[in-house]
Amino acid sequence: MENVQGINQTSARQKAKNYCRHPGSLAVCVVTIFAAVLTIGALLTLIIWVLWKGIPNLSPELFSLNYTSDNQSMLPAILNTVIITVLALLIAVPVGIGSAIYLVEYAKKGNRFVNIIRMTTETLQGIPSIIYGLFGYLFFNNTLKMGYSILSGSLTLAIMILPLVMRTTEEALLAVPDSYREGSFGLGAGKCRTIFKLVLPSAIPGILAGVILGIGRIVGETAALIFTAGTVGDIANGLLGSGRTLAVHMYLLSNEGLYIDKAYAVAVILLVLVLLLNAVSNFIAGKLKKGD
Repeated sequence: MENVQGINQTSARQKAKNYCRHPGSLAVCVVTIFAAVLTIGALLTLIIWVLWKGIPNLSPELFSLNYTSDNQSMLPAILNTVIITVLALLIAVPVGIGSAIYLVEYAKKGNRFVNIIRMTTETLQGIPSIIYGLFGYLFFNNTLKMGYSILSGSLTLAIMILPLVMRTTEEALLAVPDSYREGSFGLGAGKCRTIFKLVLPSAIPGILAGVILGIGRIVGETAALIFTAGTVGDIANGLLGSGRTLAVHMYLLSNEGLYIDKAYAVAVILLVLVLLLNAVSNFIAGKLKKGD
């Protein structure tokens, strides 16, 4: 009997011969490799450029507790960014996951109301952030009398990332095989137990992807926060106090044209903060998946 080798076990020379016999496969292979190299190259170029321009400009005065026109400290902006990120996630994640659970597990298939919700969610994902900022300014700042505040900015960002969390969670739940649910029901488990003990743990990687994307959008947002949270350089005095985030801080430094070097330094810390938040999210998801 002739041994059959898998495609991943063949030599590079044999793979090249196989691709040459099928020009279409060769073209697809070349295009995908080029796309992967281009993506990785763009990412590495961005990271290396930011680190090269920003690290030499890092100094102790940028981490002073109080912001002044002399030190241009980013520490208050870092603390404000963490606060706004946590508040926005605490609001958007439970609502988004709960909505996705209803749409996938409880709503009837082909329900017109469900289709309307999905269409609305997809529409909200495409709205520019400046529109969210204007809405937050008119509703939270003026109508609800919150003024320029951390709470107003957090609520606005929660509404902004809610469609993202909802859609990614929905796709993650749909990816869980129905055999999992049928097996659980066959063993006598109820609907709620099946969802929270079996379906959700299996969908955690997909849910986590939505949360990470939401964190990235929160940390990098400027337009919506300028209209809602304000641009005060100090640490926010409570939830109803105004304060700028790192992205807003970097925008203002570069916009003034006098502190470009410090803006690059802020970009380094912003990059590190995003990586740190993503690492924490991965750690929490790993713990939840293992059931620790």
